[in-house]
Amino acid sequence: MARIAGVDIPKYKRGVVALTYIFGVGASRAKEILAKAGVSEDTKVQDWSDDEISNIREQVGTFTIEGELRTEVQLNIKRLMDIGCNRGIRHRMSLPLRGQRTKNNSRTRKGRRKTVANKKK
Repeated sequence: MARIAGVDIPKYKRGVVALTYIFGVGASRAKEILAKAGVSEDTKVQDWSDDEISNIREQVGTFTIEGELRTEVQLNIKRLMDIGCNRGIRHRMSLPLRGQRTKNNSRTRKGRRKTVANKKK
């Protein structure tokens, strides 16, 4: 396994797919990294030479990825919550942020159903 940006890259996958295991690197960014490093997209990770790996590491280092990116995202969410904007309030209440309905769906954000006791008169 090659280790890039603190992540073990699977060695039996193509380079484009393997690079997406890094947080902050998607398919298009992986293609861009490999193009700048001069490595074929179809080459499997196990076939990369040491020079190619060092070139890829160098290109990956130019982007904000992994821990630094996670920290940045968390700070952005905290800022929204601190200023009390709508998105921050929705984060605080762990509800969907982008205008989705919550009457029927949104179980992923809201969690398991909480049963409400039926009061008799």
